Amino acid sequence: RAGRAGLGGGPRQRGRAVLCPGESAEPVEQRVPHGLVLVVSCSAPCLGKLLCRSLVVVGYLDNITAIGPRTVGSPENEVLAVNYLLEQIRGIERESTDAHKISVDIQRPTGSFSIDFLGGFTSYYANITNVVVKLEPRDGAEHAVLSNCHFDSVPNTPGASDDAVSCAVMLEILNTLSKSSEALQHAVIFLFNGAEENILQASHGFITQHEWAKSIRAFINLEAAGVGGKELVFQTGPENPWLVQAYVVAAKHPFASVVAQEIFQSGIIPADTDFRIYRDFGNVPGIDLAFIENGYIYHTEYDTSDRILTDSIQRAGDNILAVLKYLATSEKLAKSFEYRHGNVVFFDILGLFVLAYPARVGTIMNYITAAVAFFYLSKKVLQPKPRAINNLKKLLTAFGITLTSWVCTLVAVLMVAMFVSIIGRALSWYTHFYVSVSLYGTAAAAKLILVHMLAKKFFYKNVNEQYLGDVFFDASLMIWSIALAVMTQMGLCSAFICTLWVAFPLLTKLMIHKEFSQKGMGATIKFIVMYMLGMFVPYLYMLYLSWTVFEMFTPVMGRSGSEIPPDMVLAGFIVIFTMILSSYFINFIYLVKSTKTTLVTLTTVFVVTLILVCSGIFFPYSSDAANPKPKRVFLQHTSRRFHDLDGNVVKSDSGIWINGFDYNGISHITPHVPEINDTIRTPCEEQAPFCGLPWILPVHFMFRKNWYLPAPEILPRSPIQFKLLSKQQMPWNSVRLSFEVSGPSHMSLYVRPRAGSALSRWSLGDGAPVASLGGDYFVFYSRGLQAAPWHFWVELTVSHSDGIVSLAIAAHYFFGEDQKSPQLYALLERFPNWTFSSGWSCTYDLFVF
Repeated sequence: RAGRAGLGGGPRQRGRAVLCPGESAEPVEQRVPHGLVLVVSCSAPCLGKLLCRSLVVVGYLDNITAIGPRTVGSPENEVLAVNYLLEQIRGIERESTDAHKISVDIQRPTGSFSIDFLGGFTSYYANITNVVVKLEPRDGAEHAVLSNCHFDSVPNTPGASDDAVSCAVMLEILNTLSKSSEALQHAVIFLFNGAEENILQASHGFITQHEWAKSIRAFINLEAAGVGGKELVFQTGPENPWLVQAYVVAAKHPFASVVAQEIFQSGIIPADTDFRIYRDFGNVPGIDLAFIENGYIYHTEYDTSDRILTDSIQRAGDNILAVLKYLATSEKLAKSFEYRHGNVVFFDILGLFVLAYPARVGTIMNYITAAVAFFYLSKKVLQPKPRAINNLKKLLTAFGITLTSWVCTLVAVLMVAMFVSIIGRALSWYTHFYVSVSLYGTAAAAKLILVHMLAKKFFYKNVNEQYLGDVFFDASLMIWSIALAVMTQMGLCSAFICTLWVAFPLLTKLMIHKEFSQKGMGATIKFIVMYMLGMFVPYLYMLYLSWTVFEMFTPVMGRSGSEIPPDMVLAGFIVIFTMILSSYFINFIYLVKSTKTTLVTLTTVFVVTLILVCSGIFFPYSSDAANPKPKRVFLQHTSRRFHDLDGNVVKSDSGIWINGFDYNGISHITPHVPEINDTIRTPCEEQAPFCGLPWILPVHFMFRKNWYLPAPEILPRSPIQFKLLSKQQMPWNSVRLSFEVSGPSHMSLYVRPRAGSALSRWSLGDGAPVASLGGDYFVFYSRGLQAAPWHFWVELTVSHSDGIVSLAIAAHYFFGEDQKSPQLYALLERFPNWTFSSGWSCTYDLFVF
């Protein structure tokens, strides 16, 4: 990493020299936008070992991020980034072997689609940019595999991990494959898409309009939910188990989990990727990979190239190159439709290898495992037969006490989390994760022990301890067996976890049955050692899985909106993992003489941590340069005008509209900027769609708490032009209104039919309007350069002639001279350094037609 600082922000600085083993040191200068120069010296192809060339990838990455934020419609995204990519691709093409043919196409699609993401909305794009490269055998190829990245970024961020690093890796993969003397069997299409952050627009434009899209049989999508680390396979398919097998066979550093897939596709995480577009609009199966480490700085100004370790690039390049080569030479790619059916259970073992098997095989295994466990429990209950009823009662009692302990633990810990949230100490663990374990983990463990200790003292008084240990082991086994059967019946591939928690404990119990019934110190030690060894596999895997889950979820809590108490979510996760990890150790509470010392210790740690949290000693956010964990705040300097049916302005105002991205709102900012306080909470304009506020996306249900600081009116140099072109009477009591809009690269359209009217059709998407949460309609518009004015129409069925629809349009200025007003600049300067405050200007106009 020491060499990472060579390429800086000066007008003409020389970067590091890059050498592969055994290569000559003849420098080749790559000239890039802004005059930066990277000296690269790699004459050998290093085939099969892409990232002996990892520093070349770093060079690509540095040069892309040096362009600056690459917002759709900006010159940085539409011109500089595109020109840089084309320059590198042409250089690669000149050095490619005769075994391959490289074709390059610049696509600028226009289109529209509806999506059920974020409650549902419709997207419209015009003249956005895709850079498409096809590498194929010299004689051509009928079938292709797609590799997708995006070079655009969210406003005000350099977007190194999301997703410049993936594009840099793809450039070097293209370079490596093109220099191979061995021709590929199928084509590889590299899509450098220029509008993913605009909610997946460029991928839609490619897969629905580009002529090469018809040949694609599978894809690999490269994404990021964090900055560096391992790239996790978190979505595959749909179905097509052969794709997972391809990853299993080819990937050199596997990291994959069907658990992550089912969590992501449940919608718990407020994010989506191009995977959805290729799946839903292209009917193409694929693999979705994403960096997940350090999501705290994802989509912030800290997402810089120097934070991505070359080890991460090494892993990603090795894996993606290997999988692409495997698919591009696979017979199954051409006949993928023959291998389509069936889901796959897949999970990696500590990153060493991946286990994958068909879901139908998993279903059989799961049911057999559950059946064996139920047979074992039935046999235990029926021995001896005269006491079968009594044995069943005791097993069900232990089962009930165990479930009661879990419910009591969950309720108690959630009450603590709610208390912490109410007193304004939410996210105290955001920077210090150990605080969450000390607070909620100790509370959960202490509550579990307390319930069982009370049961042992008052309910099981004078009952044999070994018998209690045995019956509570069986109760835990019964719980896991039921969970296994239920999850399998629901079709969840994640049921394999329950299989681990049934099979290994059951085998352990059968193996140490004799030691369990023996007395003496030697027998006890032998029992404990064998018990721990038998439980090693499920416990090790669960700890590994819990690390992955917390790695993904903890940073998400800092951008999950103002409505969900993050402490309750995290506390719930901690309780669940505590219950899982303790399920087969509950019986030790009944085997040992006393647990008072353990209970007192846990309680002490909990109480001390709670006192410290209440005191505010654990500040949620960090400005540490090496490891920042900022608070996210969006500020929009807004001018609003509300028109009546005659077009007259009946109300207007201007202000800086403020949204904090987490549950704490602006409580931590008020001491630094006193005028931002709860006296300026934004009121809802009930007569207007989406409360009359200029949402860039329909996330109003996630951010109900926001603030509006009065500020001078803004007058953009390029104001929006909104015209009603025509009003036509249509059949069936319908009216069609046609509009023309000219404005900046990003606009939002909000539609609300008034009483007695209904929106029946429009010229957007597939023609059927899709309502957002709350019943209003939201359209997200973006464009590249030199796009024509936006024309659209809406059709309403009406029962009266006056005031049939309220329609509002917001113009968002994300770059250029209109982006930030002097007042917005001044306010942003006053924000503390532990915030990431992203600001832009916008206008909002509401009309009634």
